[in-house]
Amino acid sequence: MEAVLLFSFLGMTAVGVPVAFALALSVSIILYYFLGMPQVMITQIMYSGVDSFSFMAVPFFMLAGTFMSAGGVTSRLVNFAQAMVGSFTGGLAQVVAVSGMFFAAISGSSAATTAAIGSTMVNEMEKKGYRRELATGIVAAGGTVGIVIPPSITLVVFGVIAGTSIGDLFVGGLVPGILMGLTMCAVSWVIAKREGIPAEGNFSFMALLKSFKDSFWALMTPVIIIGGIYGGIFTPTEAAAVAAVYGIFVGLFIYKELKLRDFPKIIFKAVIGTTLIMFIVGAAKVFGWMLTNLEIPHHIGAYIVSMTDSPVVFLLMMNVLLLFIGTLINASAAVVILTPIFLPVAVQLGIDPLFFGVLMVINLAIGCITPPVGLDLFVASAITKVPLERVMRASMPYLLSLLATLAVLTLCPAVITFLPNLLH
Repeated sequence: MEAVLLFSFLGMTAVGVPVAFALALSVSIILYYFLGMPQVMITQIMYSGVDSFSFMAVPFFMLAGTFMSAGGVTSRLVNFAQAMVGSFTGGLAQVVAVSGMFFAAISGSSAATTAAIGSTMVNEMEKKGYRRELATGIVAAGGTVGIVIPPSITLVVFGVIAGTSIGDLFVGGLVPGILMGLTMCAVSWVIAKREGIPAEGNFSFMALLKSFKDSFWALMTPVIIIGGIYGGIFTPTEAAAVAAVYGIFVGLFIYKELKLRDFPKIIFKAVIGTTLIMFIVGAAKVFGWMLTNLEIPHHIGAYIVSMTDSPVVFLLMMNVLLLFIGTLINASAAVVILTPIFLPVAVQLGIDPLFFGVLMVINLAIGCITPPVGLDLFVASAITKVPLERVMRASMPYLLSLLATLAVLTLCPAVITFLPNLLH
């Protein structure tokens, strides 16, 4: 049965069946042909998989990001990033990385971050001498921090599955996300030097101050979310609702670019995004339930423990597996399926669940630009119409730098755990 479950899922995925359907249908085959159990169990387990108060944060964060994007936040964040680093060598490429960090603090999604930055920055970079495929690769890499910097929908999913504080996970993802962004800035500087792209203009403190003032209300979003959670003012789910209301307030009354007539379209877009995520999480829950019933997590855990009792070796093995998984399936689905399998092993080896959760999400984020099927590569290619293989080649220096960052984080857990521990 184990082989049938695995090969049916991989086979359906290989022929283009959407991941959520492949997960549910592979379980359906086992139920019908091997166990003789009613198919209605699939819908019941899917419902139970998303029937959590904490999961209510997902639609509210989606709504907050959609309202912020429609309300003029994206352009202001890009302008602020431009004022910060635009005058450096490779400035526009660095603007992509910094904008990615800012927008990640609003969207909680890698694909959404890539799409928002790509639609704004690629044409500007091309005008300034960047090859179009290089600009596309830079944008694809810039979106990776979308699920690492809080608020991250994938960290919410891990917190619910693992029973770990979502607030702690948010804070734990902050420093690694910034480190990933700074690493990409450094790579952009090197590439610009190699390509002969000159620095533009001079740094102006007054321009920085003006753009900060203009984008202040947008930058306050993560402050309100994390500050509210750690201040005991509201739960992560309530923080998501507050963020959604705040996004409406900023767009309507401060930036005044959000119109009431836009609401139906914005809400529908958020509903579609939420539905896709929830359906994937529910299908992954069904798949994980079947794995548990077949005792696959137990067997894998025992096998890993028999191979090594070293936490470092275990984490390196996890890195390789998660980078591969991150290219194949949605990050939230991967978290739902893999957390029950590997978290008990991590705890048994003395690894902090907070550290393991954030590291897991970082791996899956990097998987979004790992060939052959990284999601952000497809999103960036679709926006710019640059062939996928050229986008992969252009993003390779960023992938290598992010892998180096991942190695540092794996060997230095304190980079992730220091800030959450400090705030307790």
